[in-house]
Amino acid sequence: MEPPTEYLIGVRLHESAQADDCKLVDLDAHVGDLVMVETANGTAIGEVRRPRRELPESKRERLYRRVVRMASETEVREYRERRERETRAVGTCQQMARGRGLQLKVVDVEMQPAARRVTVYFNADERVDFRELVRDLARQFHSRIEMRQVGARDTTKLMDGIGPCGRQLCCSSYLRRFEPISVRMAKAQDMPLTDNRLLGNCGRLKCCLLYEFSTYQELRSRLPRVNTPCQASCGGGGCMAGKVKSIRVLKQSVVVGFPDGTEAEVPLDLLTWEGRPHIQAQLEGS
Repeated sequence: MEPPTEYLIGVRLHESAQADDCKLVDLDAHVGDLVMVETANGTAIGEVRRPRRELPESKRERLYRRVVRMASETEVREYRERRERETRAVGTCQQMARGRGLQLKVVDVEMQPAARRVTVYFNADERVDFRELVRDLARQFHSRIEMRQVGARDTTKLMDGIGPCGRQLCCSSYLRRFEPISVRMAKAQDMPLTDNRLLGNCGRLKCCLLYEFSTYQELRSRLPRVNTPCQASCGGGGCMAGKVKSIRVLKQSVVVGFPDGTEAEVPLDLLTWEGRPHIQAQLEGS
C-alpha cells in the first residue's frame, strides 16, 4: 500500500500574520477554510490562504506544523466572534488612548481567551507613557494587557492596502521580512530623489526598489563613469575622442560629448575607454 500523499498548504493563524506553510495529509482543505493546526501550546485555529501543493522531495526533511483536522462549526463560530471582538477592541483602545491624551495609533488587537491576555499593537512617532492606559484597558477587558509598538512599515503591513501598482501590498501578501532600502538603490536606477512616488504607503522608500537593484548594478558595471575619456567608433575604422556626459543603463549606451561641442548617443559596442578590455573580457567569460 502506497503512503498517503503529503501536501503543503498556506495557513494564517491570525489576521495580521503571514500565512505559513503547514503539512497536510488526507484532508481536502481549500482557500478560505478554517482548520486546526498543531502549535507549541496545543492546537490553534487558522485560515487557509494559499492552496495546497505537493510537498517537494527537497523539503521532506523539514519540520512543518501539521494540519490536524477541519475546524468544527463551534470552533468556526467562536473564531468569527473573536475576530469581531478584536475589531471592535481596536476602536475601544484608540478611544481610551485619545481620552488619555496619548499620541498613538492603535493598529491591531489580538485576544487570547485561554491565556486571558490582550495584545495591543500601536504606532507612535515619539516615546509614549502608556502605564495609565494599560490600567484602563485591563479594567475594560478583564485581562492582562501587553502593549507592542510597531514601526511605520509594520503598521502598513498589519493594516494592509493597495499599492500604487494596483496590487495588494507586498509586505501584506508575501514578504517574510523587511530588507534595508537605501537612497543608493534609487540613484542606481536613475530615479529622481525628490519624487514622492519613491515612497510607499508607509511613507518609507518602497520595498520594490530592491527588486531590480542587482540587475541595474550589473548593467552599470559594464558602462564607463560620467566624465571618463573615451573613443567612439565612427565607422570605416575611424574613431573620435570625447568624454562621457551621461549613461543610459537599460539601453546600454552613453551620451558622448565631443571637443567641437556636439553630443551623440553611442552604443556600448561602439565605445572604448581605459579599462574597457578588462570589462570586455569579463563579459566574454560569462
